[in-house]
Amino acid sequence: MDPSLLERHIRDTPVKGSPAQMRAAFLQLAHWGNPPRLPPVTMIGDCPGRWFGSGDRPILWLHGGGYVFGGSDSHAAPAMALSQIAGRPVFVADYPLAPDHPWPAQPDAIDSILRVWPACDVVGDSAGGHLALVMAQRRPGAIRRLAVLSPNTDRSGRSTTRDRNTPHDLMNDAAQDRHLGDLAFGTWSDTDVQASPLLGILSGLPPLFMTAAMAEVLLDDTLLFATAAVRAGAAVTQDVLPGLFHMWHLWPDGVPQARQTLTAVARHLA
Repeated sequence: MDPSLLERHIRDTPVKGSPAQMRAAFLQLAHWGNPPRLPPVTMIGDCPGRWFGSGDRPILWLHGGGYVFGGSDSHAAPAMALSQIAGRPVFVADYPLAPDHPWPAQPDAIDSILRVWPACDVVGDSAGGHLALVMAQRRPGAIRRLAVLSPNTDRSGRSTTRDRNTPHDLMNDAAQDRHLGDLAFGTWSDTDVQASPLLGILSGLPPLFMTAAMAEVLLDDTLLFATAAVRAGAAVTQDVLPGLFHMWHLWPDGVPQARQTLTAVARHLA
């Protein structure tokens, strides 16, 4: 994949407008080229989703999209790639989306999966990374190992890269991130640990892999959380990649670093 063509595709497919318009645009953005063949939707607990790959020891993927867009359809390519690399099936959960279903509909849905799959392995990207970290704090011991890719961890104002990296991040900016957060959390305080898991209790986290890109808006969300988690005694592996942009892992067949990231995730979960 020519990087300039991907950049043009991202710039030509803005994720804006109403929630329905953002959902359609993000799906078009993720499915650049030939859309993948999607498996049927199934239920785990009270949450629908799709299986990618087959075998034992399933991995639960919590997708990104600001809690407003995204799903098992938009994340089909990275989920299938992770399944192939890890040799394990991946279930991408279609948790309820805001603003139709405001917080805490999302953790409530994932809670039903964790009751069915005790001590499972979890991957989360962007808002899904935030959701995974909230679940790890909400249900200590329910997650065996955890990998988060560019998670939202802090809305309390500690990050310096939300504004600083806005001109450089092709896939995210501070204003859009704030808008999506407001649609999901409404009147929840930014200092509530569910909105900002950085402020929560980090000592009971499972072994954690965190990654982010140097040029992305959410870089500090990873750096601050990783530092605080290590200080709290958690086992953390951190990988910060030069350049790139938010959600680079969506294109594992065209972005070499995407497959490298998914390989590191599979290694951590092994």
